Order: sequence, then C-alpha cells, then structure tokens
Amino acid sequence: MSGLPILVIGASGYVGSRLVPQLLHAGFKVRACGRSLAKLESKVWSQHPNVELVEVDILKPKSLSAAVSGCEAVYYFVHSMNQNTSDFAKKDRQAALNMVSAASAAGLHQIIYLGGLGEDNGRLSKHLKSRAEVATILQSGSTPVTVLRAAMIIGSGSVSFEMLRYLVERLPVMVTPESVDTENQPIAIENVLTYLIGCLANEKTYGKNFDIGGSKILTYRELIMTYARAANILQPTIISTPYLSAQVSALLMRFATPIPGYLAGPLAEGMSCGVVCEENQIRNLIPQNLLDIREAIGKALETRQYHDLDSHFSDSDMIRHPEWVSADEPDWVGGTVYSECYRIEVQGSLSQAWKPVVRLGGTTGYYFGDQLWQIRGVLDKLLGGVGMRKGRRHPTELAVGDALDFWRVLLVEPEQRLVLLAEMKLPGEAVLEFRVNRLENQKTEIVQILRFLPSGIVGMSYWHASAQLHGQLFVGMLEGIAAASGCKILTGPVKVETPTPVLSNSKV
Repeated sequence: MSGLPILVIGASGYVGSRLVPQLLHAGFKVRACGRSLAKLESKVWSQHPNVELVEVDILKPKSLSAAVSGCEAVYYFVHSMNQNTSDFAKKDRQAALNMVSAASAAGLHQIIYLGGLGEDNGRLSKHLKSRAEVATILQSGSTPVTVLRAAMIIGSGSVSFEMLRYLVERLPVMVTPESVDTENQPIAIENVLTYLIGCLANEKTYGKNFDIGGSKILTYRELIMTYARAANILQPTIISTPYLSAQVSALLMRFATPIPGYLAGPLAEGMSCGVVCEENQIRNLIPQNLLDIREAIGKALETRQYHDLDSHFSDSDMIRHPEWVSADEPDWVGGTVYSECYRIEVQGSLSQAWKPVVRLGGTTGYYFGDQLWQIRGVLDKLLGGVGMRKGRRHPTELAVGDALDFWRVLLVEPEQRLVLLAEMKLPGEAVLEFRVNRLENQKTEIVQILRFLPSGIVGMSYWHASAQLHGQLFVGMLEGIAAASGCKILTGPVKVETPTPVLSNSKV
C-alpha cells in the first residue's frame, strides 16, 4: 500500500470503534471520522500517533470531501437510524450518493462496506432493504467496492447481542411471533473484524459481494436456548403464536430490554427474514477460525463481566448539543432558561467527592428516591421515550457520548465537571451538571446545577408544577452523593445562585 491513511467513517460506532485499534495494530495510518469530535477524543485509541481524528457530516458534500482527501481506502459504517430521524432510508441514500462522488473525486482505491444479509423475496424488512440499497449505490461509482453482508453480530455491546441477553435473562416465559423459528447465521465480532481487515487492499475482493456468517445455522429459538446454556441460567419457555405482529413484538421488546423503539421495530420486523449465507467464497480468500456460537456468546459474556466493552450500541447515537447550553451564545438564545443550583461542602479531597458523582445511575442508582426514578422511567416508556433502558457502559467510568440511563454525557472533566443531557420525554430540554471544586483546609464543594429550557407554555407549566418534587429529589441526590463519598458533610445542601458557563463550544 501507499502509506496513505485509511479512512474509517463511523469510527465512533460499534464496529468502527473496534476496527480502528485493529488497523493501528496492523501498522496502518488511520483517519477516524465521526459526527462528534468529542466522542472520538474519548476513545482509548484517540492518542495513538498514527490516528487522525476528523469530525464529518456525511450529508454535507464539502465536509465529506475534506475527510476523504488524501486517503487510500475507506471503511463505510454509516447508518442514519436514530431517534431523531423519521426517514433513515432517505438519509442513508443521500449519504451513499455523497460517498460515491467524494470517493471518485479523491481517487480512492477501495470502499469496504458492511451491510446485512437477506434476499429480497418481498418479505425483506425496511432496514435490510436500505442496507441493500446503500450497497447498490456505492457500487454504481467508479471506485471498487467490497461488500460484506452479515447477519446477527455476537459481541458485548452489539444491539443484537444485548437484545438477546436481556430477553433471555429477564423473561422466563416468552410469547413470540412464529418468526422465532426463522433461520439465521450469527457471527462473532472478532470474525467480522478479521474479514474487514483481510479485504483491505485485497484485489481479489474488489467489486465483490461476500456473505459472512458463523459456522452454524440455527433458529432464533435455538439461539435463545444456546444463550441460556452459555450463561448457565434457566432456559425460558417459548410460546410462539401466529397472532403476534412484529409491531406488538417490538413494543414488548422495548419494555423488556434496553433497546429503543427506533431499533426494536426494525429488529422485530427483520426476524421474519431468513438471514443465512448463500455462498461462502470469503472463507477461502480470508481463512480464519470461525467461533462456535456458544464460544462467541461466552466471550461476549466474559467481556461484559469485567466491564471491558470497547463499544456499545447505545453510545453510537448522535450527540445533540443544544445551543442554549453554550456559554458562547447570548442569554436570549432559545428563550428563557429556568435553573436551580445547590451546593454542599464536605471535609475531604476532590477524588473522594468525585467518585460518587461519576458512578451516578446504572446499578448504583441516584443516591435518593430510586423508586421515583424508576417510575419516571416507566412513564417515559409509556410516552414513547427511552425509559431507563440503557444503564451504563462501565460502572465507574464515563466518556463523552456515553448513555447513562435516560441521560447522555455531554462533557466529562475528571474530578472537575460532569454534564448530562436529558433524553427522556420532556416539554423542553434539560441539562444536569455537577462541579467539584477544591477549597482550603482539605475541604471540597460539590455543586449541582439543573437547567431547563421549556417548550412553550406546557414546558413552563411543567417546570413550576414539578418544582417542589424536583427540589426534594435533587437536594436528596446531592446529599446522597456527599454521604457516598465517605466525607463528613460540613454545610448544605443549600440553594445558591447558578454559576456560568455551562458549556463552551470549544468543549463540544
């Protein structure tokens, strides 16, 4: 190869996050692209001397052309399916067309695309149809394209694996559509990565489509039972019925798992489509040991047990940075912002005070009124929101872009600040911030700031109606954080004037 960098578009996503370090280990220079530079900077490989981080909006041709310029080849991991997109297929179509133009203009030698298995027999889901359409568009240009089509990817943090895990571990009895007996051919994430790297600059793969799957074909019913055996838990009772639609199945999935609605629907719909390799040419071109399904599940469970997740599906969502939370914007941007700020002073170090802050949510909880938070999560799901579905990637570590129950991490400055954006259903937008400040004589203050931008009169009414409850809830949380630090509480919690700034655009 020429020594030019390899472009990875979608480097902050589930597969991209794992591919970048593999490419670096193999000696390649990598230009890692994503929609958020802050999220890319939070990756453990972001400081590697051979990686370049670039923020890109693939729907903007100029942004994409700048990212592609000077690269050898590109891995294309782009998917517009998220909670803020009503027509992901349209956006994916435009993104693929932009990629074709940019690749041709830059003279790229290869595009490698990871799509989905499934033959269009009239029953193909909207999601799989879109994946196939993107492949066709990419192949319409002058740049050689290698298409890998995969079924279910088994790996800690993958959306398919997490769906399987939660269903089996939470439901001793499952009522499912008849599609539970549809065949599929899951593949381990490490086998996917080996194929992806093996295709790079491999001229035998240029202009070709390859089906990639594991060593065994099995039904979803068999997969569920295999997971239960691998996890050493009771095998669930499965009752299949022809009367359960994909829509109802998706609704049940939303309440039983952390999978959001915009993913649960396509996953449930896709179960009716057989996803089995029609050919296995790639096994001869790129030979490797394909993990047995039980072995793949075992490795994924082991990784989860030790919280060693390289990436998680929930962290791949787009990070929204509302303008009104930026200190660089004038006070009038977005309208009136309501706020409440409390502080508490403890006898102890910054490190002691910070530890319970960064452990917030997940299995730790909120230090006060956890039942109320759980009720809020259920209500949110009933309203079509995310609920407290996501938990946390790691119990003691947070990075920009991480999902934290129904919050999203906007900023982490260790032992200084944590800023969270609310993703639950609200008549407005809310940001929760914590600051930890060193004082004299081994004292530390913990500051908690809640900000809310109401949406019209409904939002304003919501703020005033819930003020008393929120006051008790957030004051109790701050007091609980201080107590969990192990430090002696000296003063507070007391209500104080809200400090500024909240965020700076330079941070996002």
